[in-house]
Amino acid sequence: MEIPDVKQSWTNPINEVTIGATKEEGGTRSHTVTVGGANSLPFLYFEGSIPHLPVVAMEVWDIPPTDWPEELGKYFSDVWDDPGRWAKKCVDEFGADLICLRLQGCDPDGKNKDSDEAAQAVERVLKSVTVPLIIWGCDNDEKDNEVFPACSQAAAGEKCLLGTITENNYKTLIALCKADKHKLIAESPVDINIAKQVNILATDIGLAPEDIVIYPSTGALGYGMEYVYSIMERGRMAGLMGDKMWAMPLLADIGREVWKVKEAIAPEGEVPGWGNHIQRGPLWETITALVYLQAGGDIFIMWHPKAVKEFKKYIDSLVKKK
Repeated sequence: MEIPDVKQSWTNPINEVTIGATKEEGGTRSHTVTVGGANSLPFLYFEGSIPHLPVVAMEVWDIPPTDWPEELGKYFSDVWDDPGRWAKKCVDEFGADLICLRLQGCDPDGKNKDSDEAAQAVERVLKSVTVPLIIWGCDNDEKDNEVFPACSQAAAGEKCLLGTITENNYKTLIALCKADKHKLIAESPVDINIAKQVNILATDIGLAPEDIVIYPSTGALGYGMEYVYSIMERGRMAGLMGDKMWAMPLLADIGREVWKVKEAIAPEGEVPGWGNHIQRGPLWETITALVYLQAGGDIFIMWHPKAVKEFKKYIDSLVKKK
């Protein structure tokens, strides 16, 4: 295909955000992961540079999940009683660039684990793998604010990516990140103006823009994905055109959204014409991730090893070969 000799000129590169710290930097990671830095839309090498490729974080819980489909259990049920072993399997066998530890066990409506137990899970993962770490709360603001001080301290100096802050809950996590040298995920409910406002609130109280990753929410294929895509794309273009509060890398939480929809998990034969769910589920996750890749996503949290493999293969096919 011949590319037209028309190039878009952008005025502002996306911020680079580096996750993880090596021993020389005060941490224990074997390497760091940097995202962002592009001064063009995704993979348009003829318009600009893309110094860092998108990365995959595979998700690990601090408790064994009870509602994950059998298709995922085939890969993880032997290790999901131990977040450290689970994380190690994701890295060693499935090539995860990062680990996302979700503190699901702290949910007050579930196991309601305390801050000490949450910190122990963080320590266990840090000792088991040397890749950078994302630490995600249980999505209950009160409980997250209670357990994150211990988790942040347990990982002090490791430059983890903590999440999430929102328009109504951000001060505690920002204070922890500034004290313990972490980064933050800024979450908003599929609204371009609220996403920007969260970043303004965070930077107004001293968080550096280079410490922020934007999470504008995520929807699975067939569940409002096109609307989320439009928010991500509009935000990325705004950042490239000079809006400093949108010039941050983008995160897409793929696995959690995909593996709760019937199209991914309904057994073969339940709906005529849907085909084999063992193939359909990973494919649903792969396609969902690929769409957000084109919207400008930088960090992808994924669950199924086959989806991770195919997603990474696709990224490699888009990379400009020297």
